[in-house]
Amino acid sequence: METLKLVNWIIGILFTACYCYQFLYIPVVWFRKPRPSVGSTPHHFAVLICARNEQAVIGDLLASLRAQTYDPSLLDVFVMADNCTDDTAEIARQGGARVYERCDKTQVGKGFALQALMAHVAEDYPEGFDGYFIFDADNILSPDYVDKMNRTFSDGFDIVTGYRNSKNYGDNWISAGYALWFLRESRYLNQARHVLGTSCAVGGTGFLFSRAVAEDMGTWPYHLLIEDIEFSVDQITHGRRIAFCPDAVLYDEQPTGFIQSWRQRSRWAKGALQVFSRYGGRLVRGMLRGSFACYDMAMATMPAFILAVLGIVSNLTLAVYGAMVGDDLLIAVQSVGQMVFNMYMTAFAVGAIATVTEWRQIRTTPAKKILYAFTFPFFMITYIPITFACVFKKVEWKPIEHKVSAATIQERDPQESLPFKAG
Repeated sequence: METLKLVNWIIGILFTACYCYQFLYIPVVWFRKPRPSVGSTPHHFAVLICARNEQAVIGDLLASLRAQTYDPSLLDVFVMADNCTDDTAEIARQGGARVYERCDKTQVGKGFALQALMAHVAEDYPEGFDGYFIFDADNILSPDYVDKMNRTFSDGFDIVTGYRNSKNYGDNWISAGYALWFLRESRYLNQARHVLGTSCAVGGTGFLFSRAVAEDMGTWPYHLLIEDIEFSVDQITHGRRIAFCPDAVLYDEQPTGFIQSWRQRSRWAKGALQVFSRYGGRLVRGMLRGSFACYDMAMATMPAFILAVLGIVSNLTLAVYGAMVGDDLLIAVQSVGQMVFNMYMTAFAVGAIATVTEWRQIRTTPAKKILYAFTFPFFMITYIPITFACVFKKVEWKPIEHKVSAATIQERDPQESLPFKAG
């Protein structure tokens, strides 16, 4: 059992060595602020939205787009109603979007829907656009979102991502776990990266890329289980830098059920394995050329996966072996307990810092903000069995149900401030 303690100690050291730089990001955010944009040039943007049975929420996104302070004549909105069996397409048309419909039961997933949408837009608008926004149907945008993103875009960046907030932080510990992670990712990963001059990463939704990027990649070629990270890694390994706009705030809905959450995070974990399998060689070559962004993306996709699986396998194997040879199992229990405690405290520190500094951005009661800082580590620890299971299980893309509309938020709390007025 002393061997088990040694193994857990080594895993802890390796984890610290791989990710300690992210703790160094924290004071960067506190003491260095992003440079203000030098000016703003008007650009003509295409807004691309892929939606599958999103009739409950897509109207809110389109309403928030209509409420933008940006010149509406410079925003063309396109929706791909992907394998829909509800009124998503009709609601999108009523909301002012140009709607395409797709029925394909074999090539399923956002990546394929986005590829088809970009192909339609390229055919119908051969002159192209200056830039392309990607949103999910459950998003709501702050009124100055496009204006703020355009300011950063005007600084010469080909890809820009914004600040990701949540519509339903206070629903339960699961939605809060997601939301706190995304707040932390926005402030303490992407903002620090941007300030330091390295590349950020896009997080699924709420990002913008230029005509040059669109022309280079053609229609969307990313079809792994986490197409956002695949896009980020591909662009970074080709030498592009993804910028961050801290003032462009987007709100989206997080899952509240554990089964749905398990399914989604299994896809993320399996997708990370896919990304590293396909792009790992390019990331390593970039690291050898001195690219910190390649190192950062490599850490984001692989070491945590390997260490989590290694930890589970080694602990189970050595514990079973110890029981067979008559070792004291209390040592194994203590070792595993210490490992879990260390993980809890590390995650709590990360979540507590984000909770305190993003306090005004979190849309729930003070009591829930405090409570969910303590439950955040449990949310993160559940990644361990999820990661382990996805090694042995086939994981496929499945849609996530969205039902938290602006009207729902107002019904829960009529005093709740919204980024635009419902209805």
